[in-house]
Amino acid sequence: MTPQSVLAIGQQALEMTLLVSAPLLLTALAVGLLVSVLQAATQINEMTLTFIPKLIAIFVALVITGPWILSTFVDYMQRLISGIPGAIG
Repeated sequence: MTPQSVLAIGQQALEMTLLVSAPLLLTALAVGLLVSVLQAATQINEMTLTFIPKLIAIFVALVITGPWILSTFVDYMQRLISGIPGAIG
């Protein structure tokens, strides 16, 4: 394996990590921002008020985007595993 191929594999892994985690992280960010604005407007500072809506929203986002995340990850793993013989020899 050349250093370039190792760097390419690492770059692909980082890209896949960002791609797979983006829907859940963006959902948590949007819900957190919405709840923060609501808390600032009503002056209610309860910590559990931010946790429960985020948890529910992430669960819903996972149900909606779960099949896409799984198929994207499985495709990446298949490409990675099928490239092992070429990387070794």
